[in-house]
Amino acid sequence: MIKATKQFTLSTASGRPVAVSVFGEVPYEQSYQAMAEFAKQRSSQDLDRVWVLRHPGVYTQGTACRLNAFLPSDIPTVKTDRGGQITYHGPGQVVIYPMLALKQHAIGVKSLVQKLEQSMIDTLSELNIEAKRRDDAPGVYVNGAKIGALGLRIRKGTSYHGLSLNVDMDLSPFSNIDPCGYQGLEVTHIVDHTSDQIDQDEIANSVLNKFLASL
Repeated sequence: MIKATKQFTLSTASGRPVAVSVFGEVPYEQSYQAMAEFAKQRSSQDLDRVWVLRHPGVYTQGTACRLNAFLPSDIPTVKTDRGGQITYHGPGQVVIYPMLALKQHAIGVKSLVQKLEQSMIDTLSELNIEAKRRDDAPGVYVNGAKIGALGLRIRKGTSYHGLSLNVDMDLSPFSNIDPCGYQGLEVTHIVDHTSDQIDQDEIANSVLNKFLASL
């Protein structure tokens, strides 16, 4: 069982309580297994959950990913049950996993994706970084380069997996893969687009609060 460094309850715009857990760096497989187990075992009395955390370097493959979709690397790879292709998680990246009972929020997967994207777009806008979504490829982009990625799974009506936003990280592991299945797709991070001092925790809080305010 992974242990949070902070735990508190926030409310969505509609007044539904959400249990928020903030972690330090968590091995990907531990969080993946815990999310899946929560969705599988969830009862009607359980609050929605949102986890804010970081991962050590890891490639994660979605259900649409080909096994040979990347170059050999010492970085571990985990096959997951989320949608999409392959991506990279590592230090310097904000990761947020919402575990929501979608019917209770009267939203579907498409709406959830848009709300997660918009929370990143609005956070970047506050840093004077213009970011956009793409209709053909979920995620958030700055000048055509991907800065935020998404991947979701719905199990028994509960979402899990979520978003990652590149803040200040080593981008070289992305060169071993076709990020999210797109050959030649450039990847970027926040520090390339601002001279302001960046606090990763503040970025995470901003994305979290904007997301909950959209529900």
